[in-house]
Amino acid sequence: MSDIKCIIIEDEPLAVKVLADYIAQVPFLELTGTFKDALRATEYLRHHQPDLIFLDIHLPKLKGMAFLKTLAQPPAVIVTTAYHQYAVEGFELNVTDYLLKPFAFERFLQAVNKIRSPLEQAKEYLFLNVQHKKVKIWFSEILYIESQREYIKIVTAKNFYVTKMGTQQIESLLPQRLFMRVHRSFIVALNKIESYAAGFLEIGGMSVPVGRAYKDNVEKLT
Repeated sequence: MSDIKCIIIEDEPLAVKVLADYIAQVPFLELTGTFKDALRATEYLRHHQPDLIFLDIHLPKLKGMAFLKTLAQPPAVIVTTAYHQYAVEGFELNVTDYLLKPFAFERFLQAVNKIRSPLEQAKEYLFLNVQHKKVKIWFSEILYIESQREYIKIVTAKNFYVTKMGTQQIESLLPQRLFMRVHRSFIVALNKIESYAAGFLEIGGMSVPVGRAYKDNVEKLT
């Protein structure tokens, strides 16, 4: 599945930087342009078709909502603003989500995951960079994933793979129906869990810790 191409329409440099940094952390997002005002973005949209727009509301020359109303066939739109009073109008215009500044990466990721196509969500494998080559890893073979600072270790029943990627990045690529975060450093395959107790669970003959913040998630398995 190709990347989701997105643009940012935002006049605050710091807000642009935050969004660009967040986008860079999500493997399926590709930033193709940033614009300080909606008029410049309008010109860009005449010749390009992004899949997603991150749109501020208070923009010079043409306000965000007014700009949105000018688009005959708008792509997916995520509104980013410090003003909550425009939320109703935004959803009336069918925006995908409404992010109130300042927003954390987890909230950003929740928003962008809403626009991933059913085909992409249903994919049963992923390719990861392992020792200078792309390796196909089937979701059905994964037992758990462990964070190791700047790297992650993906453990299967027969092997393990180490790749340079953050835990949040790999979590964004995994189907939520198949995997669950149980610790700041561990993600497990739900159908591979053999047993669990208060502070750990067993999977593939290994003991995986359960963090306090994730205890309720594990309890819901029963």
